[in-house]
Amino acid sequence: MKTPLKTSLILAVVLCASLLTGCSSTDCACCKDKPAAAPAAATKPAATGAAKNLFDGRTLVGWKDSGFAGAGEVRVEPNFRGQGPVILIEAGQSLSGITFTNPVPKTNFEISLEALKVQGSDFFVGLTFPVGESHATLVLGGWGGATTGISSIDGLDASENDTTKFLGYDKDKWFRIRMKVTPAKLEAWVDDDKVVDTDLKDRRISMRFGEIESSAPLGIATYQTTTVVRKVQIKPVP
Repeated sequence: MKTPLKTSLILAVVLCASLLTGCSSTDCACCKDKPAAAPAAATKPAATGAAKNLFDGRTLVGWKDSGFAGAGEVRVEPNFRGQGPVILIEAGQSLSGITFTNPVPKTNFEISLEALKVQGSDFFVGLTFPVGESHATLVLGGWGGATTGISSIDGLDASENDTTKFLGYDKDKWFRIRMKVTPAKLEAWVDDDKVVDTDLKDRRISMRFGEIESSAPLGIATYQTTTVVRKVQIKPVP
């Protein structure tokens, strides 16, 4: 026969053991003096909108020669004019350039880079980028060195649509370039000046027919012009 003392001890053991399976009683002798469990540490949300470098400063990993006929050489210069690493695109008979080989977003992104024209009298930057299921090219300094705009909108080149502007691009000067693509708009800046601000509603976006199509989905090209570029980046935008 069990004594009252033994019975009490057995009950206490059973009650305490219930903690292992989640005791819910507010009157439990084993629980009432036990400190509450600390809340789980909040997980820090992942950073968004961070820019990704597309040029590592040492190699052309992630890029390939665009394969234009008569193109100039493309190479990395580790310390161009004592100003750090650049991608050097030599002038060719017509187009020269490189094409990115990794996946890129189709919208809601911004591409930025810095470019300097070494020599030449035509466009020193032809930046090709996705626009949804299509592609377009931001042309800086085309048609004689000043024409700026998007090729193509509604079948019209950068020299003949509503993005056309005429700007000066001096040699041996660095220009900061940004191209932003969202479902609603194309926007571009040269330094702090907005040079493109175009709504996409009811617009047809395409590339100029010809070799420049080898720059898709993302590429940097020049026309009979030697250019260096650096700080090539892409980041998501709302």
